[in-house]
Amino acid sequence: MREEPDQWGFVLAAYAVAVLGTLLLAAWSWLAMRAAERRREGGRRS
Repeated sequence: MREEPDQWGFVLAAYAVAVLGTLLLAAWSWLAMRAAERRREGGRRS
């Protein structure tokens, strides 16, 4: 009889890393977009 390790922990960790990375990338992009919009509006008023 051969005993294999349970790999569900690794699978769930991989999904967690992927979801967290996606959320962080979306938040970073949104913040960068807001900063660019502020810079653009500042240039229009000058």
